[in-house]
Amino acid sequence: MGGAASLLSRRRAAALGIVLVGLVGYGAVAPHLPGLPSGVDVAFHAVVVFPAFAAAIWLALPLARLGSIHLVVLALGAGALALCLTVLDVDSAANVAKLACFALVGFGFLTLFEELWWLVLVAVLVPWVDIWSVAAGPTQYVVEERPGIFEKVAVAFPTPGETATVNLGPPDVIFFSLFLAAAARFALRVPGTWIGMTACLAATVVLVWSWDSVAGLPALPAVCLGFLLPNADLLWREVRKARSRSAEQG
Repeated sequence: MGGAASLLSRRRAAALGIVLVGLVGYGAVAPHLPGLPSGVDVAFHAVVVFPAFAAAIWLALPLARLGSIHLVVLALGAGALALCLTVLDVDSAANVAKLACFALVGFGFLTLFEELWWLVLVAVLVPWVDIWSVAAGPTQYVVEERPGIFEKVAVAFPTPGETATVNLGPPDVIFFSLFLAAAARFALRVPGTWIGMTACLAATVVLVWSWDSVAGLPALPAVCLGFLLPNADLLWREVRKARSRSAEQG
């Protein structure tokens, strides 16, 4: 794993370590903290909790340059660690290990995309699949009929003073990481992509709170929109180039 260490500068590795330790610590103490008024807790998630978790993925971004084998090994290691910590009832550390596992899977998926326009197509189509899945498909079944399964695999975002959490499923974290790594690989707007996806996810939480009759909303539309909007001109240029190449070959 020396290759992984060489990709992260000392400062970045230290910052990543601090963020991960902070996330573990926050997850452990959050239920024991004073509760926040309704609305303030949502704002806290949007402004503090979501960006903190997303910052870990940002700081780990250089690892996306690792080969697929290395990423698979790291992802399997993080997944095994999450499982062991769950068995040992160290939930806050297991939660961060799951975040690491899914982020590494997302980085690894980037190796499957040779062209940027492939990712554009995915970003346009995936939200509709997620909307269907949450409204009437397998996600709805798992969340409503087997909630324990979803809670075990999801990444939890703790709320101060409560045991209840805001949860993101594995695909949400995987696509967040995939699109962020794609922005870096294809010379898109990396900071804008991170801000866009994080802000759209935060907006989704606000919408769930506003529509209190709704148990949850699909998160992948927010992730995909956060990727597409800041890079719209660059992506459209790439799509036009792909169409031109296809026309010339035809």
